[in-house]
Amino acid sequence: MDHTFASALVLLLLVLDPFGSLPIFISVMRGVAPERRRLVALREAGIAFAVLLAFMVAGDGFLSIMHLSERSLEVAGGVILLIIAIRMIFASGGEIYATDGSREPMIFPLAVPLLAGPSAMATVLLLASRQPEKLWSWVGALTLAMAVSTVVMVSAERIRKLIGTPMVSALEKLMGLVLTAIATEMVLAGLKRYFFESP
Repeated sequence: MDHTFASALVLLLLVLDPFGSLPIFISVMRGVAPERRRLVALREAGIAFAVLLAFMVAGDGFLSIMHLSERSLEVAGGVILLIIAIRMIFASGGEIYATDGSREPMIFPLAVPLLAGPSAMATVLLLASRQPEKLWSWVGALTLAMAVSTVVMVSAERIRKLIGTPMVSALEKLMGLVLTAIATEMVLAGLKRYFFESP
């Protein structure tokens, strides 16, 4: 399953799921002093970006060291995305990354695993390993997707008040449906390459 810049951007936005994560952003940020929220959001997004960029750049080396094929990664990535998509559709998800609110979040839960979670790591690794000649396009798509996620994180409370909680929930389920189709396509493409293409 080859990607363009636009399709990679859409895929990364679906995986990062900034609108679906609004309730978690709001819940976690509630325990942060108002004057610190913007700085915390930028710091956590920066950490998540660095983690995903490292996975993207070191993708080929990681696959070689672990003796993994692109086909197995494609199937595994598709399965992970499918699990995430099903959770987006059927679970409320707001309490998955709950914190006690007694301290400012640092890396957990905003940077990892909310933004740079297993599905996002598998996705960037797959993009870089399948089409390494387009690495700069993938870096650009990741940068733009992370910028959107950062804006949503910074403006979480404002967005919730503007569009309402029911609309946030509906957006998450819609993204989950689209991501389900993408995940299924990834699994089918990996199986097709395994059974019908020479290694």
